[in-house]
Amino acid sequence: MKKSYHVMIVGVGGQGSLLASRLLGNVFMQLGYDVKVSEVHGMSQRGGSVVTYVKAGEQVFSPTVEPGEADLILSFEQLEGARWISYLKKDGTMIVNTQKIDPMPVITGAAVYPDNLIEKCKALGAKVIDVDALSLAEEAGSAKATNVVLMGVLASHMDVAEEIWQKALEECVPPKFLEMNRKAFALGKAQ
Repeated sequence: MKKSYHVMIVGVGGQGSLLASRLLGNVFMQLGYDVKVSEVHGMSQRGGSVVTYVKAGEQVFSPTVEPGEADLILSFEQLEGARWISYLKKDGTMIVNTQKIDPMPVITGAAVYPDNLIEKCKALGAKVIDVDALSLAEEAGSAKATNVVLMGVLASHMDVAEEIWQKALEECVPPKFLEMNRKAFALGKAQ
């Protein structure tokens, strides 16, 4: 395992970024890391931008991630990934859901949703893993499991035992949704 991790989870309100940050924080705590999680968001209940920082290491003093520091950006939506890409390290990775959620300026007709955002991020030199997490979540039983699909994709790129991830799911997901979320996690991990 690495000495430290600087992770950003970005999306819009209602996509489940807080559960994702709790899951990841739980995994890091099980591994014995000092963990700090910080939520910063705008009008999350109205579909505004949501950013959560998860930092883990031997000793973590600040929960925030500065530009150029993120080892990983987990993006629940394309535009949010593009918005925060300057925070990614040169050798960092962005896992991005291919879903597009129109922000208010697009909904009102004042702006147009940008084209080819994933390709533009790749053109900047970022390692980008794009996945249709929404379709996989629907296959698992609910579009609301998109966040857990993305955690499965993340898990496939980390050297962490499966039982640690499963324990985190058990501790963070309400029992009545656990099996569906386990399926969503497995579908993401298989990507």
